[in-house]
Amino acid sequence: MKGATMQNLTISPLSTLPQVRVLGRCAGTDPLTLFWTGSGIELLFTGSELWVELNADYDTMEPWVSVELDGAWISRFAVNPGTSRMCIFRGAAPGRAKHVRLLKDVQAMSEDPAHLLQVTAICHAGGEFLPLPAPRCRLEFIGDSITSGEGAIGAVCETDWISTFFSAENHYGRMTADALGAEYRVVSASGWGLVSGWDNDPHCTLAPCYTQVCGLAAGERNAALGAQQPYDFAAWPADAVILNLGTNDWNAFHNPPWVDPETGRSFKQPLADDGSFAPADAARLAAAVRNFLALVRKHNPHAVIVWAYGMLGSGLLPLLRDGLDQYRTTSGDERVYLLELPEARGDTIGARQHPGAAAHRAAANCLAEFLRSVL
Repeated sequence: MKGATMQNLTISPLSTLPQVRVLGRCAGTDPLTLFWTGSGIELLFTGSELWVELNADYDTMEPWVSVELDGAWISRFAVNPGTSRMCIFRGAAPGRAKHVRLLKDVQAMSEDPAHLLQVTAICHAGGEFLPLPAPRCRLEFIGDSITSGEGAIGAVCETDWISTFFSAENHYGRMTADALGAEYRVVSASGWGLVSGWDNDPHCTLAPCYTQVCGLAAGERNAALGAQQPYDFAAWPADAVILNLGTNDWNAFHNPPWVDPETGRSFKQPLADDGSFAPADAARLAAAVRNFLALVRKHNPHAVIVWAYGMLGSGLLPLLRDGLDQYRTTSGDERVYLLELPEARGDTIGARQHPGAAAHRAAANCLAEFLRSVL
């Protein structure tokens, strides 16, 4: 409870600290469940000692967090199951405001319903929490493994699909937001797409999850924590929504059909015999682009919408352009843009053949420059 002390620390639930900013989509603060990449907390504290109390669980995919102090990345670690405390700093000279940001590195794990990370309290001594400056704007990022920061940390030789190789710090969303003085939120899932996932699984599409707090988080516990609740767009109106989708649909065109293990039915995004997009399948994907844009616009009536694409190749660019043109024509919406991002290659490739930190930096520079011109 607020005011309780242990080892000279005051233990405060987040609900008693309105100065602490909650980052990312959530459904309550006591405890604060961190679902998405880049979710977390941000604060200014003038005291000598600061700890964060965390609660974690998982079966296969452990949660990782990164910690920043005064803009410097000072710590990254996996959170052990159960309740534990993490020291941000201690023995610091009181009086000067220290800026702290804690970010969840790992994406929402649909494959592991037991995956859980919560901030249960802030433990502190010797100072006060100060109000944070208001962000200059709010950015929402929607995407796949690139936007989950997969491969943005780790050696190029790494190929294992494990939590270790996700990073919210080496992430174009964080970099873009910081360059613009913005607050940001992420909705992303590795391997997911517009019409299907990378393996042609038609269930792995982000649009049906977009209007929920975290529709990817399955299981009874996540449901009880509010993951499937409708997301309150009006409570956090985005100034720009950036979609970075299409890479997995491109991969699906080049992968075998997905077969439903229960019914035996298959699904495939096929190419024509000459390697081109078959007209019907091209039209289906362009329609998925058009419909997703309409959904984003419905819930973000005042935002700039940018479809940013190309960090792992631009093969789907013609179909994305067709979908955007169709949407503009049918809606009359002129605040929708297509932006080609620099491709990761050579020494900008990271772990798991995904964009590394340098590729994310290049994408962020490109995106931040573009957003400055349209916001």
